[in-house]
Amino acid sequence: MEQRGFAEAFLPAGFGRNARLERIAALIDWAPVEALVRRVRPGTTGRPPYRALAMVRALLLQQWYGLSDPGLEEALSDRVSFRRFCGLALEEPTPDETTLCRFRLALVEAGLGEALFVEVQRQLDAAGFLVKSGTLIDATLVEAAVRCPPRSARPAEGGESRSANDPDASWTRVDRGRRLFFGYKVHVGVDQGSGLIRSRRVTPAKTYESEVADDLILGDERAVYADKAYEKRARREALKARGIKDRIQHRRVRGQPTLPPWQAVRNKLIGRIRGAVERTFSELNRGSYGLVRMRYRGLERCRLQVDLAAIAYNLRRAAA
Repeated sequence: MEQRGFAEAFLPAGFGRNARLERIAALIDWAPVEALVRRVRPGTTGRPPYRALAMVRALLLQQWYGLSDPGLEEALSDRVSFRRFCGLALEEPTPDETTLCRFRLALVEAGLGEALFVEVQRQLDAAGFLVKSGTLIDATLVEAAVRCPPRSARPAEGGESRSANDPDASWTRVDRGRRLFFGYKVHVGVDQGSGLIRSRRVTPAKTYESEVADDLILGDERAVYADKAYEKRARREALKARGIKDRIQHRRVRGQPTLPPWQAVRNKLIGRIRGAVERTFSELNRGSYGLVRMRYRGLERCRLQVDLAAIAYNLRRAAA
């Protein structure tokens, strides 16, 4: 990937360097990543495809710098550091926005988001970046890429919560039922200590957090931290059986005005640790990753967006 063209021999020393991108490039062995995507081709006709690993790295740049497809094409054309990171010599042609889009769709079609995430996480784990003292689980709502339908298209109470504008997204109520929200829900498991994302799931917004909680627990952590939305007797028993400490907050049972004092104190102590997952969401939502609104329609495309965002987030955090 670290190709140098004839034109670069005439550049001043240090010109176009980006220390952060160089650290990320050296962080993992990219050969297994390339092996996963080598056969992915963005289309069956036209010019010979660009190297698949160059395209994957370009999509990661898109996450770190919050670029659209046209913006990414433009940046690859005039930023030396971006071309070096992707392994594109200065005299090589640049992938255009259509090629970038088609490659991303080819990744969706091949279902490679999960495999790419797992491979990068495997290497970060082998390098000692994961602490595994605990997993912090939580979820956040992300708006659908399409605009909200008119009020007449919104669901009646207890009715169907889908929309023809994006059939995979769904409506849900937020702010104690006062406001309707249309989109998806992103569930994550974050490694306590390192802050790296270890697991993630994307569902329609109406999906209750507890329904996918068990998919976020890896089994090798020493504890699981979660708020009261994840409380479930069977889950507590399963954690105990696996030797994982139960750090799920308690909630009041029906007819109970307040929590017993010991449960209130326990909830407060858990909340101090579990709150670290909010910093992950803050960066994903408000940073360049832009997970306030999905970029694409359809569950599978949104899942790839979240996979790429999680990979980019972990690499950037590990290289900090």
